[in-house]
Amino acid sequence: MIQQALFVITLGVAIYFIRKRVLRLWANIKQGKDRVINDRPGERLSNMVLVAFGQKKMFKKFIPAFLHLFIYVGFVVINLEVLEFIIDGVAGTHRIFAPYLGGFYTVLMNIFEFLALAVLLSCVFFLIRRNVLKIKRFHAAELTAWPRLDANIILCTEIVLMLAILNMNAADQVLQQLGADHYTPTGKLVLSSFFVPLYDSLSETALAVIERGAWWFHIIGILAFAVYVTYSKHLHIFLAFPNTYFANLEPKGHMKNMPVVTNEVKLMLGLADANATPPAEPGRFGARDVRDLSWNNLMAAYSCTECGRCTAECPANLTGKKLSPRKIMMDTRDRMEEIGKSLESGGPGAEDGKFLLGDYITKEEINACTSCNACVEACPVMINPLEIILELRRYVAMEESGSPASWNSMFQNIETSFAPWKFPPSDRFKWAQD
Repeated sequence: MIQQALFVITLGVAIYFIRKRVLRLWANIKQGKDRVINDRPGERLSNMVLVAFGQKKMFKKFIPAFLHLFIYVGFVVINLEVLEFIIDGVAGTHRIFAPYLGGFYTVLMNIFEFLALAVLLSCVFFLIRRNVLKIKRFHAAELTAWPRLDANIILCTEIVLMLAILNMNAADQVLQQLGADHYTPTGKLVLSSFFVPLYDSLSETALAVIERGAWWFHIIGILAFAVYVTYSKHLHIFLAFPNTYFANLEPKGHMKNMPVVTNEVKLMLGLADANATPPAEPGRFGARDVRDLSWNNLMAAYSCTECGRCTAECPANLTGKKLSPRKIMMDTRDRMEEIGKSLESGGPGAEDGKFLLGDYITKEEINACTSCNACVEACPVMINPLEIILELRRYVAMEESGSPASWNSMFQNIETSFAPWKFPPSDRFKWAQD
């Protein structure tokens, strides 16, 4: 009864903090402008299944993708065992599914143990890549001490949790052999059997303490992990699914026009529909802060895995310019977090005198973008940093008239001569006369 009470309290505390954080994340995302996305549901569902669940785009780099798949499948499947942990904790039982599943339970437990070992080895490999081999994209300027530590914390936590499962099962098997009360026979568990010799000489009391200790360590670790993930880049474990569903389905290179500007151009050219309702005037052309972006832009910022594939493919970044698409997404998320924390504490929120453009992202960064969509193509969860960059550039051009002088000349030429060059349209084909 004491264990049940402690477990219910622990579970309740975890649910409280997870709920509180999820509501804060939702409020932060809702800071963005409303945008209806309900077209092509079949294609969107296909993206979610193939890209988020099937990790289709990860396999452009086969070895890390293969190991990441082990971690992902392990995360999903081993959590089925966590379901048993939770039921046992609430009901005061031990391995509640074993009597009902019989031999199939042994098969399942061996699959769980194989995946636990695969996750453990994969995490060790990724730790070596990050901290020994020092892959360049994991050591860029925007990956300060916290993002690097965050990745290492998650990998080390996964390793420790997998070791806890294997040791718990080993102690459990010895207790089964001793005929201890409440320890239901599970059949032979292959991998944890290698740990059994470590416990053969221990007393039943010591084994029970180790088994229960590992059980508590694992379940508390899982619940703490669930809370921590909501503050971590690993939030993409959950948000990759809605992000891929609501991702932009237009061909790469297609830029979304502003309806009010399109309407003005059509009016000037005499192409506007006289009966059509003109679009509402926007409160602001482009985006200066996160509230000027759409909600799915903000959700994408929380979906960012910080893997750096976008920045590694960015031609501007590769030529030494300051633009990093990963930093664009991280800065957007950090600005949302700053506003959210301010609102929670009764502060001014977005009215704090700061802005995404200027205080987080500089004009030098957004002007370096070539709009090539390499970052969009590279992202394994279909994030589109270019949408944010274009909105920021629109604000600079249309609200501040702050674009570079050469750009302003080009804009003027397009307006007057319908081409980037300063000569009349009637002279456009003179070059071919000879």
